[in-house]
Amino acid sequence: MNLQEIQDAIKAQGLDGWLFFDHHRRDPLAYRVLSFEPQSPVTRRWFYCIPSVGEPSGLVHKIEAETLKALPGNHATYASWQEMRSGLERMLKGRRKIAMQYSPDCAIPYVAMVDAGTVELVRGLNVEIASSANLLQYFDARWSAEQLAMHHEAGRRVDAIRAAAFRYVGDALKAGQRVTEWEAQQFIRERFGANGLVTDHGPDVAVNANASNPHYEPKRDACSEIRSGDVLLMDMWAKLDRPQSVYYDITWLAIADRSRLPT
Repeated sequence: MNLQEIQDAIKAQGLDGWLFFDHHRRDPLAYRVLSFEPQSPVTRRWFYCIPSVGEPSGLVHKIEAETLKALPGNHATYASWQEMRSGLERMLKGRRKIAMQYSPDCAIPYVAMVDAGTVELVRGLNVEIASSANLLQYFDARWSAEQLAMHHEAGRRVDAIRAAAFRYVGDALKAGQRVTEWEAQQFIRERFGANGLVTDHGPDVAVNANASNPHYEPKRDACSEIRSGDVLLMDMWAKLDRPQSVYYDITWLAIADRSRLPT
């Protein structure tokens, strides 16, 4: 965690601080921005406030007093709910407006990690809550130069595999061989692995009505045959099998033809 960089960004947003909160590891954004792994299980609530100026402070349950040990600042403890509220009030004393993982009207659900009750608790301490969306975009969504390079390289590899997959289908149709959505999908998956790419699921290979289902994924025993004249969709996403790599995602739509498919 680059504390000075975070504090500079908080000041640039016109805020008095950034309050992080978690319970049972519900907010992965907090751990990524703060760049730490808890020193104990997170079965109790913790708070960590980075002020625009000065030293950060934490609040943890006595049973899990080591949770924020890796982070700078003084860490107070609590046991009862009343002690937690009092500790939070002391932490936020003098702060009028802070950022939290909150999105007005849940307009950006990826940011809305703090539960409504905790928002009410903080507001009850006469503190205004602003969305941390802009801060998160800067500290969690920015790509490094290396990540951009990995994204471009993943794109080159995925595009080559996509072209090969269309040729695979076209060659099968030209030869009069049966080919299914699932077989085309497996063709792509095998080449992902052979070319140092990984994906969480998919890709989607779908014909005709299946192509209109955004969450369709063929199965060995539940798929359609690809025939000449069919509308053929290939939606694929993958990233390099390296730390901090970024996904490349494309969707192509074509008409299956014995003589020619897109390359």
